[in-house]
Amino acid sequence: MNPEDINIYRQLSGGVTSSHILHGSANTIGGQTQLMKLRWGATDEGIKFAGADPFIKFALGENVKRTTSSNNNRYPDTRMGVEEVLNDAFDRATDYQANMKANPNTRRDLELDALVEIMNKKRFITCHSYVQTEITYAMRVGEKYGFPFNTFTHILEGYKVADKMKAHGANVSTFSDWYMYKAEVQDAIAYNASIMHKVGLNVCINSDDAEMARRLNQEAAKVVKYGGVSEEDALKMVTLNPAKALHIENKVGSIKAGK
Repeated sequence: MNPEDINIYRQLSGGVTSSHILHGSANTIGGQTQLMKLRWGATDEGIKFAGADPFIKFALGENVKRTTSSNNNRYPDTRMGVEEVLNDAFDRATDYQANMKANPNTRRDLELDALVEIMNKKRFITCHSYVQTEITYAMRVGEKYGFPFNTFTHILEGYKVADKMKAHGANVSTFSDWYMYKAEVQDAIAYNASIMHKVGLNVCINSDDAEMARRLNQEAAKVVKYGGVSEEDALKMVTLNPAKALHIENKVGSIKAGK
């Protein structure tokens, strides 16, 4: 974490107080994330959001399988393969957890430790996703091993499976109106956020871009235009709702004494 990155200053100037920093989406099961409380001039430790729950990034779809790449020679290279990576990983984590309980001298595996944390709801998933089929199979994997997918991000086909995500207990964080920039977003619509909101999901508008992050009020306003969401509910999509998705609504997300 670089506390002197000029983008911290720029984000603060645009009204952003907290940022969830994720790495890229090249791997089905990625690495830890970092929640930041933006403080211009703080130390690298000082900008970390104290006491926040640990998260991990997962990814689905084209960024993982890379079948459009001219030099793709790795597994998985299909969406079904991505699902199998998840099942295989949590099968191994289940066995590992049982072995650790039976024999404390079992050799530690840091990757499997993280998956055991997920299964025990001590670490939470934020998952890059787009297409309805992969969103559905991800939730099925989670339910098979007893954990929820905390947040689906981007999720431009979320409107197709909003009822399933509501039943699963997932939060959703979507672009307001990004579409047609790659094949798997051909079915994206500007009404995505409003439809998911009306189904009853906790909807957030994400940025994924340093410039867009400074204008999240404008991104939220598009949800008023496309779908008739009230101004108050649209404002929550860039304030209180993401705080809830990140489990920090008791500290930030609204104006209240003590926050």
